[in-house]
Amino acid sequence: MTDTAKLTAGGGETEYPVLAGSVGPDVVDIRKLYANTGMFTYDPGFTSTASCESGLTYIDGDEGVLLHRGYPIGQLAEQSSFMEVSYLLLNGELPSKDELESFSWTISRHTMLHEQLATFYRGFRRDAHPMAIMCGVVGALSAFYHDSTDITDPHQRMIASYRLIAKMPTIAAMAYKYSMGQPFLYPDNSLSYTGNFLRMTFGVPAEPYEVNPAVEKAMDRIFILHADHEQNASTSTVRLAGSSGANPFACIAAGIACLWGPAHGGANEAALNMLREIGRPERIPEYIARAKNKDDPFRLMGFGHRVYKNYDPRATVMQATVREVFESLKVSDPVFETALKLEEIALNDEYFIEKKLFPNVDFYSGVILSAIGFPTEMFTVLFALARTVGWVAQWNEMISDPAQKIGRPRQLYTGPTQRDYVPVEQR
Repeated sequence: MTDTAKLTAGGGETEYPVLAGSVGPDVVDIRKLYANTGMFTYDPGFTSTASCESGLTYIDGDEGVLLHRGYPIGQLAEQSSFMEVSYLLLNGELPSKDELESFSWTISRHTMLHEQLATFYRGFRRDAHPMAIMCGVVGALSAFYHDSTDITDPHQRMIASYRLIAKMPTIAAMAYKYSMGQPFLYPDNSLSYTGNFLRMTFGVPAEPYEVNPAVEKAMDRIFILHADHEQNASTSTVRLAGSSGANPFACIAAGIACLWGPAHGGANEAALNMLREIGRPERIPEYIARAKNKDDPFRLMGFGHRVYKNYDPRATVMQATVREVFESLKVSDPVFETALKLEEIALNDEYFIEKKLFPNVDFYSGVILSAIGFPTEMFTVLFALARTVGWVAQWNEMISDPAQKIGRPRQLYTGPTQRDYVPVEQR
C-alpha cells in the first residue's frame, strides 16, 4: 500500500502519494496539487523540492556521503580514472577493460576542434575572461556539428555527448593559450585524457612536454571529484534548458554560464584569495575572530556547504592530493601551511563545530591548481571541464525520461492587482 500525505486547506482535505527512492528522503508527489486545490507550493531556491527522478548521483549531506551510481566518491577518486567515471555516469555501470579502452579511444578521436573555431577565438579580446570565451565557443559548437543536434535520435545524442566530453579540454586549453598570447597546440592522442589537457595547456611547440605523473594524477582526481553533484544550480540549468528541446551544445553552454557565478563555480578561487589574504598561519586567530563577528563583512571561504552538514567527502581526498603535488613539485608555500593550520583550528573550534562549518572541496582545490600553475581565472574553467560529463549524463537521463515536461515553475505574485491604463496626458 502506497503511503499518502494529507493536506488540509481551503476547507477541504486532499491526499498525495508519497514516493520512495532507493535511498534518501521520501518525496510527496504534488503534481496534482494545483488541479485539486488551486494552490502552488512556495519554495525559494527549491531547497525542499525534488525537480526530477535520477539514478546518477546520491548525496547524504548529514552523513557526508557522495555516491556516483552507488559507488563512494572516495573509492572512485583513489582507485579509478576520470574516463572510467565518465563511462560509469553515462552508462550506469563500471566498464570492463575492453569497454574502457574502446570508450577512451572513441573520446580521443573527438578531441580536435573545427579549424574555423581558432578564428572564432581571435574575435575575443586577449584579456577576456576564459569563462566568457568558453560560454561562446561551446554555444557555437552547434553551428559546426549539425549532425549531432537532433535530440530525438539516440545515436546523435551519444555523438554529441562524446564530442562535448572530448572537446572541452581542447576548448579550455585554447582559452588559456589565447589569454597568454601563445600558439594553440593540437591534441596528442597518445596521451591520457588528463595528460593531453596538461600538454595543450602548458606545452609549447618549441620543445617536448613531459607530463608529471603526480600532477596528472592530481588533475584526474580533481576532475573525478567535480564530475557530478546531483541537482545543483548549473545542472538544474542544463536540465531546464534541455526541457525546452534545446540542442545539447546550447544546454551545456547554459550550464557553463550558471557555473560562472561566484556562489557556485567561483568558490575555490574565493577560498584561495582568502588564504592569500591571511598569508601566514600566525594571522589565523585574527581572521577567525573576524569571521565570528557579525558586524565584520569578512567570511571564511571554503567552509560549509549548501548540502553537506558534515565533512565534505571530496575534501578528504583533496587534502591528501595537495601533499602529493607539493612534494612532487617541491613547492614550499605558506598558503598551504595556512590552509592546514586553519583547518585544524576550525575543526576544533566550538563555533565551527556548532554551525557545522567543515572544509569543503573548494578549500583545497584552489591551492592545488595554483601550485600546478593555473591562474585563478582558469579555476572555474577546469570545474566546467570536469562537470561537463555530469551535465551530459543528466541531460541524457532527462531526454530519456518519459515523465519529463518543459520546466515551468510558478510564483507567489505580490505585484499590483489589475488596474486600468491612464493616458500620459492625465498622469
